[in-house]
This record gives sequence, C-alpha cells and structure tokens, in this order.
Amino acid sequence: MTNNTVYLNGHYLPLSDAKISVMDRGFLFGDGIYEVIPSYFGRFFHFEAHMERLDNSLAAIRLANPNSHKKWLKILSPLLIGTQDQYVYLQITRGTAPKRDHGFPENTVPTVFAMGSPIVPMAERDTGVKVLTMPDSRWKLCNTKAITLLANILHRQEAIDQNCAEALLVKDGYVTEGAASNVFAVIDGVLMTPPKSAEILPGITRDVILDLAREHGIPCKEESFSLTALQTASEIWITSSTREIIPVVECDEQKVGDGKPGPIWHKMNQLFQTYKQSLA
Repeated sequence: MTNNTVYLNGHYLPLSDAKISVMDRGFLFGDGIYEVIPSYFGRFFHFEAHMERLDNSLAAIRLANPNSHKKWLKILSPLLIGTQDQYVYLQITRGTAPKRDHGFPENTVPTVFAMGSPIVPMAERDTGVKVLTMPDSRWKLCNTKAITLLANILHRQEAIDQNCAEALLVKDGYVTEGAASNVFAVIDGVLMTPPKSAEILPGITRDVILDLAREHGIPCKEESFSLTALQTASEIWITSSTREIIPVVECDEQKVGDGKPGPIWHKMNQLFQTYKQSLA
C-alpha cells in the first residue's frame, strides 16, 4: 500500500484509477454520508465511536450498513501507512441508478470509497485563530454526517474571505457549532458546549474532551449558550477529528480573553495529547 492507494467497491487501487459512474446518486444528489476516522501511532482513535456515528448517519438516510464494524476495520486498516498521524475518509452513497429520479432506486449497490491522508497540524494551533459568527443557514439534520455540505462550504468560505479560520454558526440567538467543527467556550469559569441535538454533529473529539474534563476536575457542562454569552467567554475553542483542539483568540474582531490561548486550553491540550499517547 502507498499513500496513493484508495479503496473503491472492494478493490484497492491507485487514486488516479478510481472512477465512479456519473449516474451515482452521490454525484447527482449528494445522496450519501461520510465519516472521518483519525489514527495515531498506527491505530484508529475511538474506532467504535466513529462506527456508531456511521451507523446513525446511515440510518438517518435509510441506507443499510454494507459491512459490520469488524469488516470495516479490516477494510480500512490497510489504508494506514506506518505510525504517522493520519486519517481515513470513508464515503458511502446510495449507489448508481439507471435514471435520475429523486425517489430511492430499487436493488442498487452502495458505492463505498475510502482514502487515507496525513493529519497536518494547523500552524496556528499554539497561537490561536480568528473566527466569525454568522446565521446558521443549514438544514435540520446537522447530526447526520451527510455529504451534502454546500451550506457548510459557503459559511467556511465567508469566514476565509474575511481572514478567519472558521465560521461559528448562530441559530435563534444561540451558538450551534462551527462550519466544520464543534465549539467550546469557557463562560464564568465553566467549560461549555452545546448539547447533542439535530442542530450539531456529535463530534467524537468533543466527547473525549468532555470525558477528560470530568475525569480531571475541570468544571464543564453540555448546555446551549447565546451569542451574547459567547461574547463574554474567557476562552473559545473549535474542535474536530483532524484539527483536535484549536484555541480562538479573536471573535468578530474582538479579543477573546487576553487575546492568547487560555489556561484551560493549555491544560486540556496537554491532557488530550497525553491521552492519545496512552492509547498507543
């Protein structure tokens, strides 16, 4: 296997040779889901939690899981190269249909694609990033990891156009999550993140952070908080499987805290890195 090897419908082949039909429903409709699974020291990180989220996403779009968790591990493991930090992107669509029709086609075989890529740490991870808040214009099934990501892409690009790393989304006055991340805020000394609902993606890294906080006595809770409350936060973080925990030092052109990564972030980042090492 090489970094250029991908998996497509039962075969490992060079990326340049991987082809799908233009009639694939993922191409025509965005009719599919995906999962991103990080790996550290040659081992997948919380593999079963990622598989459970995969199960939930597939169930949400009424598509049967084509493989057991054990079979997925066997399929995806060869895409890992050595012990470098990397991730596997897995995508499953409803497959190729004989015609373009919004209704589910009968007797189609899902299209399964997977590839591995290195995890490249953000250059600003230790210094912090800028973010921008904006109204959340996405659909109502944000807890489903669907490949229909146009709204997320537009939100992220709007932030990039204004020299920000991420868009923090706000619905009915309350913060939901980032365009491609979960969000944490330290408000009145308590680490907070919005509760799981159809309005946010249930991040695996998010769950690990909460577990570590509880284990190490960091006050925390899953609770909705308003944009107004966010503006009083002493620390803000964005989290994801490939970015891990990124401190936010500026939000809507206003400093967060003293404009530097805060003490709770430093402690949590150290706990997270130590936890990763322990799994090796």
